[in-house]
Amino acid sequence: MAADSEPESEVFEITDFTTASEWERFISKVEEVLNDWKLIGNSLGRPLEKGIFTSGTWEEKSDEISFADFKFSVTHHYLVQESVDKEGKDEILEDAIPQSMQDLLCMNNDFPPRAHCLVRWYGLREFVVIAPAAHSDAVLSESKCNLLLSSVSIALGNTGCQVPLFVQIHHKWRRMYVGECQGPGIRTDFEMVHLRKVPNQYTHLSGLLDIFKSKIGCPLTPLPPVSIAIRFTYVLQDWQQYFWPQQPPDIDALVGGEVGGLEFGKLPFGACEDPISELHLATTWPHLTEGIIVDNDVYSDLDPIQAPHWSVRVRKADNPQCLLGDFVTEFFKICRRKESTDEILGRSTFEEEGREIADITHALSKLTEPTPVPIHKLSVSNMVHTAKKKIRKHRGLEESPLNNDVLNTILLFLFPDAASEKTLDGTTSIDNSNLPSESEDYNLYNQFKSAPSDSLTYKLALCLCMINFYHGGLKGVAHLWQEFVLEMRFRWENNFLIPGLTGGPPDLRCCLLHQKLQMLNCCIERKKARDEGKKTSDNITNTYPGDVGKAADLLGPDHRKDTDKEKGEVGKSWDSWSDSDEEFFECLSDTEELKGNGQESGKKGGPKEMVNLKPEGRLHQHGRLTLLHNGEPLYIPVTQEPAPMTEDLLEEQSEVLAKLGTSAEGAHLRARMQSACLLSDMESFKAANPGCILEDFVRWYSPRDYIEEEVIDEKGDVILKGELSARMKIPSNMWVEAWETAKPIPARRQRRLFDDTREAEKVLHYLAFQKPADLARHLLPCVIHAAVLKVKEEESLENISSVKKIIKQIISHSSKVLHFPNPEDKKLEEIIHQITNVEAIIARARSLKAKFGTEKCEQEEEKEDLERFVSCLLEQPEVLVTGAGRGHAGRIIHKLFVNAQRAAAMAPPEEELKRVGCPEERRHNPVSDFPAPAGRELILRTTVPRPAPYSKALPQRMYSVLTKEDFRLAGAFSSDTSFF
Repeated sequence: MAADSEPESEVFEITDFTTASEWERFISKVEEVLNDWKLIGNSLGRPLEKGIFTSGTWEEKSDEISFADFKFSVTHHYLVQESVDKEGKDEILEDAIPQSMQDLLCMNNDFPPRAHCLVRWYGLREFVVIAPAAHSDAVLSESKCNLLLSSVSIALGNTGCQVPLFVQIHHKWRRMYVGECQGPGIRTDFEMVHLRKVPNQYTHLSGLLDIFKSKIGCPLTPLPPVSIAIRFTYVLQDWQQYFWPQQPPDIDALVGGEVGGLEFGKLPFGACEDPISELHLATTWPHLTEGIIVDNDVYSDLDPIQAPHWSVRVRKADNPQCLLGDFVTEFFKICRRKESTDEILGRSTFEEEGREIADITHALSKLTEPTPVPIHKLSVSNMVHTAKKKIRKHRGLEESPLNNDVLNTILLFLFPDAASEKTLDGTTSIDNSNLPSESEDYNLYNQFKSAPSDSLTYKLALCLCMINFYHGGLKGVAHLWQEFVLEMRFRWENNFLIPGLTGGPPDLRCCLLHQKLQMLNCCIERKKARDEGKKTSDNITNTYPGDVGKAADLLGPDHRKDTDKEKGEVGKSWDSWSDSDEEFFECLSDTEELKGNGQESGKKGGPKEMVNLKPEGRLHQHGRLTLLHNGEPLYIPVTQEPAPMTEDLLEEQSEVLAKLGTSAEGAHLRARMQSACLLSDMESFKAANPGCILEDFVRWYSPRDYIEEEVIDEKGDVILKGELSARMKIPSNMWVEAWETAKPIPARRQRRLFDDTREAEKVLHYLAFQKPADLARHLLPCVIHAAVLKVKEEESLENISSVKKIIKQIISHSSKVLHFPNPEDKKLEEIIHQITNVEAIIARARSLKAKFGTEKCEQEEEKEDLERFVSCLLEQPEVLVTGAGRGHAGRIIHKLFVNAQRAAAMAPPEEELKRVGCPEERRHNPVSDFPAPAGRELILRTTVPRPAPYSKALPQRMYSVLTKEDFRLAGAFSSDTSFF
């Protein structure tokens, strides 16, 4: 057995050298990506226009590849340009220099203000970058760097791609790239040096020229001229004598109540700190040649005042604190609070605590003893204080979250009618004389679902905002809200209309809280009308509310008598109504009159019996219609107004109707519930028009459902014949059933469609149990509405075109978000953030105008130029200074630097003007006009044959940047691979 097993134990290992290694697979993937992106061959584009790197559109494409288990991302960055026409393509020579190598020598886009770092360093319009996919990964070892470079070189050679390919090495924050670009017989190597400390010999032009020449190693003598572009950047941080113009709000004045109540209707605006932190001045010498200037460690000709090009950019403060933004943000934070009003204030305001508990033996005597009726002095100013007593009787003044003067000021602002005495009838008028015109700004509330800017709800939102920010925070908000609710109840109980609300039913375009207040006002109006009718029921000179009085005068004494009776009956005191569902308007006349009117006989009788009824409740005669049955004129009846409803009640009603289901019984019940108003109008119509039939009612109420046709009668005459529409003839039609059920009862004796007592109590209960968070949710649309109006008002003073566009976007975004019942917090935060950004932009514009003194310019032309310059600074990353240091803006910038330098050197300010003299004076002056440059950038270019004298002349370029903590050299050195 052992002998048999020996051959089996021998294993021959065969190595297959045709299997691709990980490195080869990586190269293949790179080639595959380059082919997919169609980066093969030479594709010459148009010459680069000046400034195209900043103004043009850059796009990028990305893909992911891996080397073994190490993942890389490959990204193609390119400037979008129009393709060259076909004729141009035919002219491309086979040995033409690649586009990227030509771009190395282009001078139109040196020092772009906003671009990818490789664009700034090498002036490229297109390139591909291979970088570690994970942010934490890095290629650190030299061997790995060389392996990647070899892969890039092989991939470029195999595919014929002429787009530069870079590899990112070291940690990403260092922005270190090495790369290669290949053309027909030529190659460009992209190399880089990055140091923390710079050697002294490389801090000036002469030292950098030495590096450049030694790196090129050109065998020619003399060396072809080197083209030089230089930029020095100076930073101004100290704005001496140009203080931030924003004045902080006078909080002491507000707390002390020294300002008028109208202050509470204004929102603060502006940044609390200077939103412009630094000014960067870039002085550029774009076209210099070696030998024209001297710049070494001893002497320099590079005087910023003499630089031919000046450009300026401003550095904006990161998230400057803005008053309006903080105001709205703090109010929005209330939405996230969970506490109720009672929990915040410590006890319920609405509990009648602390009453003197009378002895139980006196309980019956309280019922039998006559008690004097309290007669209020009907002044709203006293009324406000009466409401406040309820909250204060258990709490000392020092414990009240709101100062008494502040509270009085706010309440007078919210309820301006409190400042004047009222007559005993308690009438309050809503002054609409100062309403804004129906402008676009005024109608914003329709889009935001907030409230009109002159309404009580809008003012309340602003006051709560101010209280939250300046006067007690959440406790102050809860305190003011309780005072407001007590005020609402007081007005309901004493028939005082609520000011600042438009008449009529609740406006469903507004927020729910505004609708509730409008509903309460409707209830007060109805209750007030009844109470006034009760007081004047003995006088026969009253008229029915609305247009009844005018109609009665036209109809003569008989009808006026009926109308007077209606008025008397409507005027019954509200105290006599119960809260039950079976509430009816009881007639004040005796029951004999009912019998005389044939009320009982009319219940079951047809039209013939109804003719004998006495007409009641007529408003006025219809212009042309007559009753079909007897030809009598058709009278329009006095009807009950439909019950006003808020959106939550409508939603409630629709849910109830939906729950009835789709069965026949459910549909029938649903129709009956919806026809209460129809039944009331039918009863009023029957009472006003004895002997009428359903067709008469339909002709008045729904003319489209009565179809008239021209027919020829027996005599041959053309007559009009009418009949009900098809839907009215459907068996068991709701209209027919309601008509048969309806009795001839005038509106004054019908059951009330709108129980104002119950609805008012529901509204007051709803208001009393609103938490501050709920209240903030209701009023946030009003606050955002007010903030947008404030921003628009401030922008109109500055006239910044970019801000106008942003405001339109905010309005569009807000109108979409706020129309939902419960908008998401994230979307609301986005709106507030956008408003804050606009506020910061306007604050920056004002800051720059103050610093450049646009208002101090005496010449109109100079003022316009400065304003245009400031506007460009806000909207563009970098702005060219017309006339450089000798232009108007240049002189102002120079003066700013001089002031800062003088302040730093503690020099007397009177010498300031003398120093703007000739260069000789400035050179000998111990204090320079400008500080040391914060950044020195140089670009050196030339075209030389390399590596041999007979090689092809190719572009060479080196970029250098020196800052306080950073030194970088980025070189692109081309060589001839055919003739070397």
